[in-house]
Amino acid sequence: MEFNPGSKSLGEGQSRESMPEGKEGIDTGGGAPPLLRMVNITKRFPGVLALQGVHLEVYPGEVVAVVGENGAGKTTLLEILNPHPAPTGFFTQDEGEIFFQGKPVRPRDPAESQRLGIAIIHQTPNLIPTMTVAENIFLGREPRTRTGLLDDPRMKREARALLKSLRSSLSPDAPVGELGSAQQQMVELAKALSLNAKLIVMDELTSALSHHEVEHIFEIIRSLKARGLGLVFVSHRLEEVFAIADRLVVLRDGKRVGEGRVGQINLDQVIQWMVGRPIEKMSHEARPRRDPALEVRNLSGAGIRGASFVLHQGEILAVTGLVGAGRTRLADLLFGVQKAEEGDIRVHGSAVTIRTPGDAIAAHMGYVPEDRHARGLVLSMNITENITLPQLPRFRKWTGLDRRGEDALAQTFMAKMKIATPDLDQKVMALSGGNQQKVLLSRWLSLKPKVLILDEPTKGVDVGTKAEIHRLLRGLADEGMGILMISSELPEVFQLSDRILVMAEGRIVADMPVQEATPEGVMTYATAGPGG
Repeated sequence: MEFNPGSKSLGEGQSRESMPEGKEGIDTGGGAPPLLRMVNITKRFPGVLALQGVHLEVYPGEVVAVVGENGAGKTTLLEILNPHPAPTGFFTQDEGEIFFQGKPVRPRDPAESQRLGIAIIHQTPNLIPTMTVAENIFLGREPRTRTGLLDDPRMKREARALLKSLRSSLSPDAPVGELGSAQQQMVELAKALSLNAKLIVMDELTSALSHHEVEHIFEIIRSLKARGLGLVFVSHRLEEVFAIADRLVVLRDGKRVGEGRVGQINLDQVIQWMVGRPIEKMSHEARPRRDPALEVRNLSGAGIRGASFVLHQGEILAVTGLVGAGRTRLADLLFGVQKAEEGDIRVHGSAVTIRTPGDAIAAHMGYVPEDRHARGLVLSMNITENITLPQLPRFRKWTGLDRRGEDALAQTFMAKMKIATPDLDQKVMALSGGNQQKVLLSRWLSLKPKVLILDEPTKGVDVGTKAEIHRLLRGLADEGMGILMISSELPEVFQLSDRILVMAEGRIVADMPVQEATPEGVMTYATAGPGG
């Protein structure tokens, strides 16, 4: 997708209200009133001011992006539009007003939001896997015959029409559990349209999708916009924001700190609004090649065929390719999560046999998986417990665990990684995505690995945390660690890596120094496949 954010910028905190009438540059459909106005929204939690006087406006036929670092208040703002039960009652604002289609409203539960015409689609689809596409679209609102029986033919007919309007060929009879991420998001969009939604909020909708799937979603967003719907688009991927949004609103520390029309604002300004400071751009120079940290010869299994490569000490080797190319399966084989059928692995010159993750840890390897919730963290445990989990034998005494020693190790990494938390007893589930990723990184770095495997290390983190992780990885490479980094983001690959491996259909199809690579060349290899 083309990324050209333009060169002009607006001043900090500048918003529609602060611009002279007729000068804001926003096409509002011939002076149409806003579909949604959130005015002076304030929300407090014990000890935290989550939102302070936030304004948000969305016009019919407009895509508004809401961006900000983790913890900026984006999710809180969305929850006020689609309140969920909380210990003290339903989640609503403490101060401020909401106007929808010109009328004051105060949604008090998701059903009321739906009745108003507001639909929210989250990063993880809220669907029932054992039910069909049609059953999920009309769940709780199934069409009935005159006698009160389920009108299954009508339900399927209407589901098919909704899917066709989204240019989807999905069958209404398909079990949702057998669908991919992009197809499940199509079901969510069809459900929103079945509710006659006039405003659709998309919260990190594209985070798990491939480039081609994102392009298809963008086509759907443009068609919905042309039909006069208002859309709110929330994403950490700023290149997507500039590709699809008409206007963006920036939140930081619970406040609206900037707003601008795409084409009249540049990327650096948005990043500065988000983090409150300019993001340092790392220089990238070729480094002298050191001894091998990891040598892999003819590794096969779990759909991987004959993978061979060398990762050198002090090198960041990126692995990229299309979704399904085998990148994660390669990492799983290396770390013993999947069983290898054949192949040889050497770490720092010594042959190792890796049948289990325990074998990999013993060989001084670490692995940060892509899905930090399902495969990495134990969300119900606190920060200390998550960091020290792989090395509990070190802290065992005949009287029990050495809690003081555990806390001392965790405290070291809390300071080093700048984990934002009140204390080490904080449950990991309560942390932002960026801080959860820092906890997971701390776990493996505390083991002092010689080889660190990272699968999408900056997925779902904000731009400030991404920059911190990038600096950390370059620093680890400077110290001699070998880093194997799987990434779908080509800008990240080119900014951070020393060499690039391209995978297609379970094979490594290219191995090139980053200085000799181009994005077009990488995509050519990735799409051509092993025989290309």
